[in-house]
Formats: sequence, C-alpha cells, structure tokens
Amino acid sequence: MSPHTLPPGSVRSAAEVNEQIRALWLRAGGTLSAQERAEYELLVIEWAAAIRGQVIKAA
Repeated sequence: MSPHTLPPGSVRSAAEVNEQIRALWLRAGGTLSAQERAEYELLVIEWAAAIRGQVIKAA
C-alpha cells in the first residue's frame, strides 16, 4: 500500500488533502512528472469526495 492510500472507510478532511496537493506542487516545482500527475489525480478525487462529504453533513 502506498503512503497516500488509506484503508477503506478512512476519510481525511478536504483541508488535509488540499495541503497534500499544495505540498506536491511545491515539491514538483510547478511541473508534474507522470508519477506525480497520477498522485495528483488521486488526491483531487479524494479531495472532491471530502468536499461532497462536508456538503452532505451540512445539509
């Protein structure tokens, strides 16, 4: 399991995932490699799920 993979049922907040996305861009210097792009895509999917979860809780 990669360090960025969470067990099923584990959910990080959108803020936590966003912070990881920002850190990835900083490490990459603004240009993502193929591996970094794949990581970024997974993080964005996770971030979107976290945002949806926050909206559902607020409703």
